[in-house]
Amino acid sequence: MRAIRIFFIVILALVLMLLAAANRDFVTISLVPEALAQFTGGQWSLTMPAFVALFLAMVFGVLVGLVWEWLRESHLRSESSRRAHDLAQLQREVGDLRRVHTAPRDDVLAILDESAQRPAAAAGSGSALPAPR
Repeated sequence: MRAIRIFFIVILALVLMLLAAANRDFVTISLVPEALAQFTGGQWSLTMPAFVALFLAMVFGVLVGLVWEWLRESHLRSESSRRAHDLAQLQREVGDLRRVHTAPRDDVLAILDESAQRPAAAAGSGSALPAPR
């Protein structure tokens, strides 16, 4: 799996280097149309190599896609968080119920349960209770 990942990274690097080598000419990118630039004032254009403009456009597209998906999936994250909270609460309740049901009950009932579980011969020897008939 690691070799496949490295192979794809090398191929991607080669493609990007070829793209950069083929697009070294300078281009001017205008951020505001020239008709509106006179009203806004200032310099609203950038001159850069074409491959830089392509890379910036790709990075911008990836960032917009990430933000879009993060916003689109926000309801799934909130539902997952709510369900995780409910699950933790149910696990606490089950733990409390297990502790309650495994806790010793009344002392008298515990003695009676203990004597009922012992064999008949062992109950008669050294016990304060009378031997079963």
